[in-house]
Amino acid sequence: MSRSLNKAILIGNLGADPEVRSTSNGSRVATLSLATSRRWKNQAGEQQEKTEWHRVILWNNKGSGLADLAEKYCKKGDKIYVEGSIEYRSWQDREGQTRYTTEITAREVILLSGKSDGSESFAPANKVAAAASAPKGKDQSFEDFPEALDSEDDDLPF
Repeated sequence: MSRSLNKAILIGNLGADPEVRSTSNGSRVATLSLATSRRWKNQAGEQQEKTEWHRVILWNNKGSGLADLAEKYCKKGDKIYVEGSIEYRSWQDREGQTRYTTEITAREVILLSGKSDGSESFAPANKVAAAASAPKGKDQSFEDFPEALDSEDDDLPF
């Protein structure tokens, strides 16, 4: 039997405050607009940058309050880590046109900005809604290794 994997990992900044709503069966869901950017130098040596926008969906299900986490702690401009799966959907709009979207359904979210509204400190132990799934004894975060997030270092030796 062949196995497969659908996993997306993103680190970026929120382009807007989360949109949180409730479904007809009472579930809560948050939608995030996440920007990731990459920089490079073109052949003329000029700095170039491209930003990609990702639609991220967070559900309150199976004991994870990801939608509530987003509503309470996330705001426009915050840097976050998202881990989840890529999903494609299509639907018919009111004019009968078929519409398509690509989304990341999050399983884990880590808030990387540090403080929210200047009052809430995010220690590694309370950063993640999925903290129970984190390996024991690993209390390090991306803040402990700022060079891991440095996109300027494109001179790799290979």
